Amino acid sequence: MAESLIEIRGVNKVFDLGKLQVHALRDMELDIFQGEYLSIMGPSGSGKSTLFNMIGALDRPTSGTVKVAGVVLNRLTSRELAYFRGKHIGYIFQQFNLLPAYHAVANVAMPLIFNGWEQDRAEARARQILERVGLGERLHHRPDELSGGQQQRVAIARALANEPAIVLADEPTGNLDLHTGEEIINLLAELSRELGVTVISATHDHKMLATSDRILWIKDGAKERLERRQDLKIRVGTVR
Repeated sequence: MAESLIEIRGVNKVFDLGKLQVHALRDMELDIFQGEYLSIMGPSGSGKSTLFNMIGALDRPTSGTVKVAGVVLNRLTSRELAYFRGKHIGYIFQQFNLLPAYHAVANVAMPLIFNGWEQDRAEARARQILERVGLGERLHHRPDELSGGQQQRVAIARALANEPAIVLADEPTGNLDLHTGEEIINLLAELSRELGVTVISATHDHKMLATSDRILWIKDGAKERLERRQDLKIRVGTVR
């Protein structure tokens, strides 16, 4: 049986908005395994992004615990959380979040340099991973010289450059056309298997189901159901 990399126990998240309290997560219980591809699905406002931020050490629960790679994130200081993110987690965003003035190598190398890598080593690693994601001929192109799919490949390379244990992909196909989105989904799945990286995607895109090992469905901040890909009941136009 695969080893649990992420353990979420009794997690609640409440946002105080003046006289209003919003319960973004309710008694969340979840184990995520080393090397698996998990998609988190649900309507807007369901709690997907909040859970995503808990796993990514970007937010803290109101109650409960989030343990990643044996570390209880609740107990870390803000500085320790920042260090943990830089060492163990890669991020892929819907908007790509590339630096427009820098070419692909610099965009991928910069986070490594911020984490203490020497520039030559960081750039060599950036070139290596960019070639792996199919951009060997676009190493010195700026974002405005790349297509949307190519920009997302740069973002994937950046997320994988420091060999993280976890990659968090937030709506990674949201700004891409159907064909390009499928290419990106398949690339993520391929890299997950090849590198043993745990990929967690918060998404509305049902194309993600084809490559996911498991799918977590969230509704009103609570776990509605957790299913293996092979157990899904798929009909034309619907997923049940």
